[in-house]
Amino acid sequence: MSRPSSTGPSANKPCSKQPPPQPQHAPSPAAPPAAATISAAGPGSSAVPAAAAVISGPGGGGGAGPVSPQHHELTSLFECPVCFDYVLPPILQCQAGHLVCNQCRQKLSCCPTCRGALTPSIRNLAMEKVASAVLFPCKYATTGCSLTLHHTEKPEHEDICEYRPYSCPCPGASCKWQGSLEAVMSHLMHAHKSITTLQGEDIVFLATDINLPGAVDWVMMQSCFGHHFMLVLEKQEKYEGHQQFFAIVLLIGTRKQAENFAYRLELNGNRRRLTWEATPRSIHDGVAAAIMNSDCLVFDTAIAHLFADNGNLGINVTISTCCP
Repeated sequence: MSRPSSTGPSANKPCSKQPPPQPQHAPSPAAPPAAATISAAGPGSSAVPAAAAVISGPGGGGGAGPVSPQHHELTSLFECPVCFDYVLPPILQCQAGHLVCNQCRQKLSCCPTCRGALTPSIRNLAMEKVASAVLFPCKYATTGCSLTLHHTEKPEHEDICEYRPYSCPCPGASCKWQGSLEAVMSHLMHAHKSITTLQGEDIVFLATDINLPGAVDWVMMQSCFGHHFMLVLEKQEKYEGHQQFFAIVLLIGTRKQAENFAYRLELNGNRRRLTWEATPRSIHDGVAAAIMNSDCLVFDTAIAHLFADNGNLGINVTISTCCP
């Protein structure tokens, strides 16, 4: 059975010195596969305001539930007058007793409320004790997160919160877009129009001209099971003269949704086979962390040349659902 395929490199990285070549066709197996161009680029921006609702509690631990006016009134005492996020311990005040968060305080020369001096630093131990007895909302409550947390747990949760803004999943640092999960595909279709989408759970991802110098990305989309997956092949020079390839599949979805799928990447040719099977990562996690931990298909140029044909590398990609 023949598989659809996609061809062409996307030289996103600044160290790539050659422009992407024209689209090429993969070598014909039983039947000639489809050919397409793949690339990624385009800026954008988005912002999410901090939340203002809260539930108070006796101490540590998070929770979720209805918000009372009393809780809101209490936590409003901790609102920074500059960024409107919460002032969390260690809590410093000006000489008149006004609070400002530590991040904003570092950028200010005077109190934003009374214009008084911020030095010397004065700790407000009473407010710190109150803060330890209050559960603060996640700052992404306005986009759907219902958790309330002790102030010591809040920063760590917000770093991985499923409701935080999604960044553009395209590899490289050129696109700064952020937005909701629902807006990701719309962004990709409008800002990265050259990225090809192939239908089906079993396709061929053909990366052309893998011998291009410098760092190069090949990107395409795969649509199946009612979801969209991003296939990424990156070439990086880990140290001088030693280049490595990293191949991974990302789900345009949440981590919980990603757990319902598995993917297999396979290099096949010249009576050799190299296979990698894993759960796709959510685009929230991105490509960089997987590459850093080698949690993807990793191979060097010597291996790539064993499977390549005239500088083109075909990767068989299969997406499957996991049994509950």
